[in-house]
Amino acid sequence: MTYGIIFISNLNNRVGIKEKPMDQNAEILKKAISGSLKIVEQEREKEIISRRFGLKGRKETLEQIGETLSITRERVRQLEKAILIRLQISAEENQIPELAAAEKILVRNLTEMGRVARLDALAAKIYGKTATPSEQNGIYFIATFAKNLAVVEENDRYYYSIGIAEYGSTSEIRSRVDQIVSVISKNKQPMTLDELDSKLDYEHPDHIKAVASISKLLATLNGVWGLTKWPSVNPKNIRDKIYVILESKKEPMHFSDIAKEIANSNFKRKNVTMQAIHNELIKDPRFILIGRGIYALNTWGYKKGTISDIIVSILQKSEKPLSKEEIVKQVLKNRKVKETTILLNLQNKKLFKKIDKNSYVLA
Repeated sequence: MTYGIIFISNLNNRVGIKEKPMDQNAEILKKAISGSLKIVEQEREKEIISRRFGLKGRKETLEQIGETLSITRERVRQLEKAILIRLQISAEENQIPELAAAEKILVRNLTEMGRVARLDALAAKIYGKTATPSEQNGIYFIATFAKNLAVVEENDRYYYSIGIAEYGSTSEIRSRVDQIVSVISKNKQPMTLDELDSKLDYEHPDHIKAVASISKLLATLNGVWGLTKWPSVNPKNIRDKIYVILESKKEPMHFSDIAKEIANSNFKRKNVTMQAIHNELIKDPRFILIGRGIYALNTWGYKKGTISDIIVSILQKSEKPLSKEEIVKQVLKNRKVKETTILLNLQNKKLFKKIDKNSYVLA
């Protein structure tokens, strides 16, 4: 029996079957958490810190923990603070031997990610998959008292995040985030990382990207960063998504092609029917029908109206009669239609008057 176990082990080694690095990371982090909890001697305190950080799943509020343990909310807060201080002192004095290896994993991955990262992104990189809430919470718990790490707690402005302490404290990381938000706000339109880099003092644009990703006030799309309230980087409805597609393509598109682009995009919700897209194109004044099913943005100089309306506008602006060829040429700048369609509209005698064999004026 023993021989069989040794044989399988040797066989695994020969064919290169090894424990996955992600599994090794999980085991190291697990040991760091359990080693840290050994510092917390009282069972009630262990339960408080475990529930507060969600080490077994969902995080609990001070009130919820207080009700469970029959103590006040304030008492839970006091105990939590005291436990974390004790853990921080223990970490600084190297009294948690399992912590060093876990810190090394976190610092190495943070270095690769730009020195700071959102908790969910960092956990996904470490575990090689979308991490569970308890896995993310465990990483955040370790980072809270680890001497080489700084944490940013989630609120209306920031996501849960972790950074390398040498790169900046919690307040310094928040300050960097706020600075990027301020630069983009003053610019009043989305900016690329290179554009941000020209206005900020960072070693590399990737560091700007890392810091910006922490902010709940910022969003990114197609390589540019802007405020989350700007549809160009954070389109929330069909109309905004259509606008982003047309703006990025810089040319008129058929509504079926717009539908395909949305389906292949990085948008969060992209399962949109072609009919829904067509309906939004018709209703929104930003989109101008310039041909059969072909739409453009009004900011490109296109105007609403029929072919006859376009011809009227052209003749109104002209100080002299225009030839048939010139009218056709100018209409085609505004509409993608057949030449015969334009010529048929010119036959409207109520609107247009032919003054010789080839010239027209308004009737």
